[in-house]
Amino acid sequence: MGLVLFRKLNISFLAEELDNPAWIRVSFTSDRSLCVTSSNSRLFLSLIHVDRPPIVPSLTTSYAHGTSSMSLLGDTVGGALLKSVERWPDKEALVFLEDGVRKTFAEFLKDVDQAAAGLLALGLRKGDRLGMWGPNTYEWVLFQFATAKAGIILVSVNPAYQLQEVEFALRKVGCKAVVCPTEFRTQKYCDMLRKICPEIESSTPGAIKSARLPELRSVIVLDSRQPGMFHFEDVMQAASSQFTQQLQELQKKISFDEPINIQFTSGTTGAPKGATLSHHNIINNACFVGRRMGYDWRLNTRICLPVPLYHCFGSVGGGIIMAVYGCTLVFPSAGYNGKSNLAALESERCTFIYGTPTMYVDMLAQPDLAKYDLSSLEGGEKNMQKVLPLGMKGEIMVRGYCVMLEYWGDPCKTSECITKDGWYKTGDIGSMDAYSYLKIDGRSKDMIIRGGENVYPAEIEQFLHTHPKVKEAQVVGVEDVRMGEEVCACIKLVDGQESSPEEIKAFCKGQISHFKIPRYVLFVTDYPVTITGKIQKHKLREEAEKQLGLKRK
Repeated sequence: MGLVLFRKLNISFLAEELDNPAWIRVSFTSDRSLCVTSSNSRLFLSLIHVDRPPIVPSLTTSYAHGTSSMSLLGDTVGGALLKSVERWPDKEALVFLEDGVRKTFAEFLKDVDQAAAGLLALGLRKGDRLGMWGPNTYEWVLFQFATAKAGIILVSVNPAYQLQEVEFALRKVGCKAVVCPTEFRTQKYCDMLRKICPEIESSTPGAIKSARLPELRSVIVLDSRQPGMFHFEDVMQAASSQFTQQLQELQKKISFDEPINIQFTSGTTGAPKGATLSHHNIINNACFVGRRMGYDWRLNTRICLPVPLYHCFGSVGGGIIMAVYGCTLVFPSAGYNGKSNLAALESERCTFIYGTPTMYVDMLAQPDLAKYDLSSLEGGEKNMQKVLPLGMKGEIMVRGYCVMLEYWGDPCKTSECITKDGWYKTGDIGSMDAYSYLKIDGRSKDMIIRGGENVYPAEIEQFLHTHPKVKEAQVVGVEDVRMGEEVCACIKLVDGQESSPEEIKAFCKGQISHFKIPRYVLFVTDYPVTITGKIQKHKLREEAEKQLGLKRK
């Protein structure tokens, strides 16, 4: 399975979100795998699982129902890990190069059971929420599986969260415990927690009583001892035989339909919402993603994983896939580092590398790229499922095991995006052909209405990326008295290149419809982004209108 990104480098790709898919290419594989494609043309996805690629057009409406001879898995996260341990006890499961940590599957399971029993000893119980707040370290994956075995719900907290954001997240889901390092780069985790909960310093570890976080009882620090907080070793040492036995008994009571993980949305507007995922959600997501990638038949899959674990791309596409398929995960560094990624690919002979388009661009732009031996790399992929006539654009809706249970503690937001029949409204605009292939045109909220014409920014962006001087393009609608909205392209140029609005418009003429040709072209050096790296188009639009002397009412 080959996936070419610029030059001749084959790179694995798992598309969790395709906000800016300009650098992705795809193909179908001989083993019926879905392949994502895009790059310098349009983006096409086959978003359902079937036993083989469709070769005869059979649909009459834009509704595709995936069928397969493969049953959904009924495993819990702990159960899936145990199966891999029994099959490959001495195989490497996890490699953290920056910290010098290497664990086989058997060693990892031993640590997981000890950490899980330790959490029970600290007073956490099935259904409690534990916030994991920090970069990519061994302890992140350890607590991901330890909480799953103990029936505790892991809350993935963005390591870049600041005071108000982390307070909102921890209070929203009622975290009873938080795990974090003392600090990482500019983030002072313990200091921030003390600012939110000044009561910590005068508290006994495990007995925190905070006015602002009333359900918080314990803070577990990974790398130092702090007043009122547990140290990581306290958890491991608390795992007496009593709590080990309690953990084993608990395995009989954990159902795969129960919640196991809360992932906060990183939308560009509104407060974050806690998407609640079950064992069933993430195990089967990992199962089908892994089959698409060929992990079920590849003998020695080694995945280089620079994407953050707090996002399901890293925790499910990485951690849970490791448990389901026995893959080896290689973490080059705690935080993203393009040079470390390339070094890890070479030294660990990784066969896949996960990443966002921006990460791939950065790695390929490394000045010493040519010196690395990347010959071990192989291939890449995304998965999901909508009723209009074929070829007509509309909102894409999804139903199946992959749909979350709810937004934690937010029934109104849940009902807004999940219908009573179980359909999830993605907010993506697309159209389906008779082969069940789905073409994504963009986000519904990003659509520009210019003089009555619906204009989808993604289509223009993908075309602009075919210009040799364009490194990245973002298209927004800006206010116009006569047309309602006009198209504005905000372009980053390739380093060292120069261009003009006239050159860009001339490039578009005759290639895309006249109403899609940007009336305004702005050259920028960066874009406003969320803490997860998503481009905030509403802010970009505001900045563009300000620069152009326009004003929205």
